[in-house]
Amino acid sequence: MGQARRLRVTAWVLGPLGLLLVIASVLWLRTGYVLSTVSSESMTPTYAVGDRIVAERVGGDEVRRGDVVLYTAPERYPGGVSVMQRVIGVGGDHVVCCEDAGTARERITVNGKSLSESYVQDGIADGMRRPYDVKVPEGRLFLLGDHRVNSLDSRFFAEDHGGTVPTGAVVGRVTDSSAMPLLLGGAALLGLLLALAGVVCGVVARNMRRRPAAQLALWPQHL
Repeated sequence: MGQARRLRVTAWVLGPLGLLLVIASVLWLRTGYVLSTVSSESMTPTYAVGDRIVAERVGGDEVRRGDVVLYTAPERYPGGVSVMQRVIGVGGDHVVCCEDAGTARERITVNGKSLSESYVQDGIADGMRRPYDVKVPEGRLFLLGDHRVNSLDSRFFAEDHGGTVPTGAVVGRVTDSSAMPLLLGGAALLGLLLALAGVVCGVVARNMRRRPAAQLALWPQHL
């Protein structure tokens, strides 16, 4: 097999393979993850304003108590923005505020058990002096921000299903690991490089095919 032919074969292998890798990686990244930036203090100290976050796209029925999720609720937060809050109760849970209200031992209870929340700002479980007693309907979630004195969350929408939101509103579950998005980004870059290498091989092979014809045209007609 001549060199030009080998380069053509390489071009036909690398080009489509690279494009396939780019397309698959980008589609997986777009459909499997959400990249966002924290824009409010409602989840401090866990997440600060300006933090970049990665959310894995999951169904709302897959999230559990304690998960931090992104969700949309246009009727509460206009503009189609995604809101980040923590799941406190899922369908069937009984959420009550608060045990030992107004003291340093103040705790939310879920199904009669005190909730240990090491993640809340300044250890304050509520801070709004807005007691609530919510039985979370099936297919819905009760959500709070970690900064309880600065979060517009389920506590403020009691007239709407006890402040809960439907599981279908969930966009994704926030994850502290960015390994998979980085891997997919690397795969897309590799695919782009393979596709470019295929183009280069194709161009070189084409030039090599033309070169003998050009040399033959310049060859003396008579010896």
